[in-house]
Amino acid sequence: MVDVAAIFKAYDVRGVVPDQLDESVARATGAAFVEVLDVLAGPGAVVIGYDMRPSSPGLAAAFAEGVTSTGADVIDIGLASTDQLYFASGRLDLPGAMFTASHNPAKYNGIKMCRAGAAPVGADSGLRDIADLVAKALTEGPATASTSGHVTHKDLLTAYADHLHDLVDLSDIRALTVVVDAGNGMGGHTVPAVFAKGPVTIIPMYFELDGNFPNHEANPLDPKNLVDLQAKVRETGADLGLAFDGDADRCFVVDEKGDPISPSAITGAVAVRELAKHPGSTILHNLITSKAVPELITEHGGVPVRTRVGHSNIKQKMAETDAVFGGEHSAHYYFRDFWRADTGMLAALHVLAALGEQDRPASELFAEYERYVASGEINNKVADAAATVAAIEDTYSGLQGVTVDHLDGLTVSAGQWWFNVRASNTEPLLRLNVEASDRSEMERVRDEVLALITGASVEEN
Repeated sequence: MVDVAAIFKAYDVRGVVPDQLDESVARATGAAFVEVLDVLAGPGAVVIGYDMRPSSPGLAAAFAEGVTSTGADVIDIGLASTDQLYFASGRLDLPGAMFTASHNPAKYNGIKMCRAGAAPVGADSGLRDIADLVAKALTEGPATASTSGHVTHKDLLTAYADHLHDLVDLSDIRALTVVVDAGNGMGGHTVPAVFAKGPVTIIPMYFELDGNFPNHEANPLDPKNLVDLQAKVRETGADLGLAFDGDADRCFVVDEKGDPISPSAITGAVAVRELAKHPGSTILHNLITSKAVPELITEHGGVPVRTRVGHSNIKQKMAETDAVFGGEHSAHYYFRDFWRADTGMLAALHVLAALGEQDRPASELFAEYERYVASGEINNKVADAAATVAAIEDTYSGLQGVTVDHLDGLTVSAGQWWFNVRASNTEPLLRLNVEASDRSEMERVRDEVLALITGASVEEN
């Protein structure tokens, strides 16, 4: 029997195929999705997309069977990036399900679900209820309606690309040469359609859709997966390099020297551009982004709002504050004009526009948005995360000039540095992020906190 609780995470469904996630689970999830979101009383249909993993078409078809077994209809958009599914959900005003395990290795697959208009489905907004119904169906058997729904196939790739270009027009920028590493993921499907417009010459890397990831993991957050892109940018003299994760909803950027540009710098740059279009607007940033981000937002007349990590938290706060944009340290970028959903492709267009509207190289342009030195996220296995965090807080609480908050995990701040430690939702890990005014100070604080956490060697991700 499948352990349903083990694969229903805080924001999505994810597990090893077929040991944890198989077509019976997908079918039960489709039926439960209709019930929890009350689809039959509302839009009457669900939009479904899937990535290039070998198991994705079968899982998506099983989910569709679960949906139609209730009497609801399915709009099948076929191969898609996750943000293309969000576009479909927004454009069609339908709840949606995307079959992908994002950047995870080939043996995994998963389901990202949303309400109509790409609104999130998280642990506290329906996912737990869906999990309960799935567990019940797997034990007792599924219920079926007297009349089945229908499946309609719809190609929205061109409409998706057109919508992005309506938001960021590249027609007047200078000619750019850009290396794109799709990592054999869905960027190989969406990039040709999106970059067909504008004076941008693409040098493609690993555009062949292959869910076995024969070249490297489709996880650009890990520096080793950027090595090929960096080498190609230097070899070709390109103006920029872009790397997408497996489902192409996140985009990482390297400059003309092949050096990574931090997601915080991208957040700052896009925030400045959005504030130029929408003066005085609210911009969200999660608490792991650089301190430079709220500084830049304030300097350009915006209102910075600090949030917890995670797309459900960001999307909820965007709705509450009517924020025009939000960015995360993990290279998730959210846009009000994209139904508050995250889209790395739209962020990439902003980067190209910012670069192409002026004459400086990327390294000089984005240096304006890099003010501090960050450790990157360091993961440590711990026996008792809560006790470890409490010990860290005891060490720093009460020190002169130090403040502590618990918005998400533990954040400790002083004048020249800050750090955050958060427990993973799914693994026995503590995640540490440190930022300081210079490298020596960052390394001092990092090593001090690491000694409190484990005193042993660390694994950086």
